[in-house]
Order: sequence, then C-alpha cells, then structure tokens
Amino acid sequence: MLCTDKTGTLTEGNIRLERHLDVHGKDSEAVLRYAWLNCFFESGMRTPMEDAVLAHESLNAVGWQKVDEVPFDFERRRLSVLLAHQEQDRQRRWLILKGAPADVLVHCTTVCDAPEAHPAGMIALDAPMLAAIRTRLDSLEQAGFRTLAVAVKEMPLDRDHARLEDEDALTLMGFLGFLDPPKTSAADAIRTLSHYAVKVKVVTGDSELVTQYICHALAMPVSGLLMGDEIARLDDATLRGRVESTDLFCRVNPMQKNRVILALKANGHVVGYLGDGINDAPALHNADVGISVDTAVDVAKEAADLILLQHDLGVLANGVLEGRRTFANVRKYIMMGASSNFGNMFSMAGAALFLPFLPMQPVQILLNNILYDLSESAVPLDAVDQSEIMTPQRWDMHFLRNFMLTMGPVSSLFDFLTFYLLLQVFHAGESTFQTGWFVESLATQVLVIFIIRTSLNPLRSLPHPALLLTSIVVVSLAVALPVLPLGVYVGFVPLPSWFYGALALLVLSYLVIVQIVKVIFYRMTATGLSDRKLRCP
Repeated sequence: MLCTDKTGTLTEGNIRLERHLDVHGKDSEAVLRYAWLNCFFESGMRTPMEDAVLAHESLNAVGWQKVDEVPFDFERRRLSVLLAHQEQDRQRRWLILKGAPADVLVHCTTVCDAPEAHPAGMIALDAPMLAAIRTRLDSLEQAGFRTLAVAVKEMPLDRDHARLEDEDALTLMGFLGFLDPPKTSAADAIRTLSHYAVKVKVVTGDSELVTQYICHALAMPVSGLLMGDEIARLDDATLRGRVESTDLFCRVNPMQKNRVILALKANGHVVGYLGDGINDAPALHNADVGISVDTAVDVAKEAADLILLQHDLGVLANGVLEGRRTFANVRKYIMMGASSNFGNMFSMAGAALFLPFLPMQPVQILLNNILYDLSESAVPLDAVDQSEIMTPQRWDMHFLRNFMLTMGPVSSLFDFLTFYLLLQVFHAGESTFQTGWFVESLATQVLVIFIIRTSLNPLRSLPHPALLLTSIVVVSLAVALPVLPLGVYVGFVPLPSWFYGALALLVLSYLVIVQIVKVIFYRMTATGLSDRKLRCP
C-alpha cells in the first residue's frame, strides 16, 4: 500500500489564487483585501495557499496594525488575526478570519451582501442562503478549486487580545478559489504502481470533491470514501475493516491520517506514506516506509525514512522496481552461496573421515572462495524473472533453509563421485586429488549459478553478460591453474587429460540433475504454500 497526500504528488504543487468571490459568486476585491491582510499579518509558518494569496496581488497595509492572533490548528482549521484600523475620523478593530469553509460557516450568523461597502449590507445567514452558499462551494470544488472562506467581526476598541470565543457570530465576506492542476506524470506512475501490485490510497485534509476531481483527471480508479469526521466515530476494529475497501480519505487531521496507516499495517499490509507537511509527521513515523521530499518541512524530513529529490510518483514507481530487482538478486546470491557452501562443507567433513590427507589445503580453500566470490561479483547487475518483480516479495528464511538443504546434498553427491573416480578409478595421489577436487568444486559452484539464478528454464532466462563473462573467466582460470607456474605455489600439479573429459561429463550431469531437482523443489514449495493458504481462517 502506498498512501499519499494529494498536493504536489497528484498535483503540480503550484497553487494559484484564481477566484475571490462574494457570497453571490461575483468577483470581489474586498474579499481579496481581507484575505490578504489575514495572510500578511499572521506570524506562523505560511502554507502554499497563503503564499498564493500574497503573490496574487501586492496590497497596501498602511493604516492597519496587528494587535493579536489566534493561530491555525488542525482541529479548528482556521486562523484569525485581530487588527486595528485607523480610518479618517476614528479607529476600529477587526477580527479577520480565514479557514476551511465547513469550519467557518458554522460560526457565521450574517453575510455581507455588498462586500465593497462593508460594513453596510449585512443580512442574516438563514437556511436558504446557507444552502445556496454550500451549493456554490460544491460547484467550485467539483471544478477542481480548493476553497477558503473569509469572515470578519468588529471588536471593541479596548480589546487587546484575541480569544477562541471571539470566533463566533462572524460575518461571512466570501470565498477564495485556488487551482493546483493535476500532474500529468502522476497518471503513468499510478498505472505502473498498480500494474506491479502496489495499491495507491489518497489521504488528504482537502475536500472530497476536489480530490475526486483530481483522481478523475488522472484516470485513477478509486472506490470508497471515508471522511475525517467518520473516522473519528469509528473504533480501531471497525476502521480496520473500512480501510480495505476505501481509497480516498478526505478532510482528515494528522491523528486520523496516522490511524489510517496503523489500520492498514494491522491488516498485514506493508505501508508506505508520502507526505511533506507538519501534519504528515505522525503518519511518516509510523508507516513501514516514510517518504518525504527535500523541500518538505524539517519535522517531516526528520520523521521520514527516504527523502526524494523530485516530488514525483514516477520516482517511487522506478524505486519499487529497482528494489524488487535488488531484493531478488540478494536472495539469489544467498541461495547460491548457502547451497554451495553447505555442500562443500558436507563434502569436506565426509572426505576427512576416510582420507589419510587433507581433501584440500587451506590455501587452496581460500583461493577457491576468492575465485568463487569474483565470479559472483556481477550478480547485482543480473536480470531477474518478471515473476519476481510483478508482485511484492517477502523475506522467507524457511524457503532459503529448505533450498540449501535440498541443493547442498546434490552438490556433495557429485563431489563424492569425483572422490571415487580420483581414488578408485584413477588412483590419484594427494596432490592430484586436491588439484582435481579444486577444479571440479569451482567449476560446479560457478556454473550452477546459471541454474539457480532463475526458477525458469535457464536457456530462456538469460543472465547479464557481465555475469556470464566473470563465470567463464573464473572456470577457465580454475582449469588452467594446474598447468600455470602460479599453480605450484598453492600445491597444484598438472592433471591427466582423461580427467578433463570426466570433469566435463560430471559437470554436465550435475547441471542437469540440479535443474530437475530445482523444478521439483519449486513445485513442492508452491503446493505447500497453497495448502497453508487453504488452511488459513
């Protein structure tokens, strides 16, 4: 699951103020002026919407003086400033408030019928007027506009501080409409993530109508809608059931975002969360993978596990695929190394029981390991089967253990065959035996890479050219070492020509047997997984 905020991820993140309307839906400079004063005099961290108001037009604050402020919080979803205004003949004090329309309207008792002539033209906010205003707001949000309401209240001249109780009996002036266009690259990224079994859910404090508009513009398939006030009424058990069938979580506060993340995790999902604001910090901290961007606020970056240099879902889609490829190659390396080392140690222990000399000298064992590791150095570059990146993979130690215990004895079986040929058929001495096993051991360890690296037919799943090259070079060096001058320093002796013919036959037989055992192993593993799933309640 990837949970993401909307702004800057599904949208361009370039918010512009496009409309400043009175209660009748007409353009109003007075509404813009009051909103501008509120943004200009606030002392907290400005949001992109407040920056958009200030950038829309440069107004004059001469004659206005800040007295006090009630800062924004995520429960009230509004901010008010108390300003003193020196008019020509007298001074007046005004509380100017802006915030989410739903949270402002419930505190308004009057509307300004003619904002340009305010305070004249104030009429009561009755039910028909309220219904008309909400219909107008809905139409703006359905067109993709994010909205803020602007309201005012005249205060006594002796009032020198602002209180929460003052945010009542307000006069509604009008509304601001902001546009943040959908990000075209997000549509391709969402389709890519969906194709690779990553479900995208939108968790936002914005309006459900604006969010649905953005999702529709991006052709993003969504089902289910859960609002913040609904989440507040649900207990944790009920919420865990609802999050499974819900893709949009709108008008949610920071704690509700966090509850959504925890509910998805409790259902067994691996959850990533992408956010960049202060309100995203709890969700970023509790997600399995918290993701932020380099332009985010400090608290969001501190809570995140990853910092993106580009605020783009496409980066995440590419990261998911690269992560799965890397995971598959890490597991591939462990499967090859564990099964090979287990087989070699088993062979070494078995040979020590009946041989009057060491099966391989310590320096030869070290050289064997070095050359084998060199042949594996290109594994990080290797391609992986499409089946391993189509769906999320989980670390399974039982699978790795069973693979090692299955493939390791097959390797030992051919080691013992080599021992038999060297001792009983060709009557090899100590140096010849050690040299012969070194060559056979390294050849089988390296070449079996091409069988183990894929669950498919190795002739159809081709390795990376670099892996093919390093493997061929290492096997060629192993075959050549007994006749090279360097071989003398590690105790090697030249091998008779018949050994190489026997070696080729042994290696070919070994690779065929490993492929057969591998196919059987994967079939039995798949059957076992299916049985366990059927037994699950």
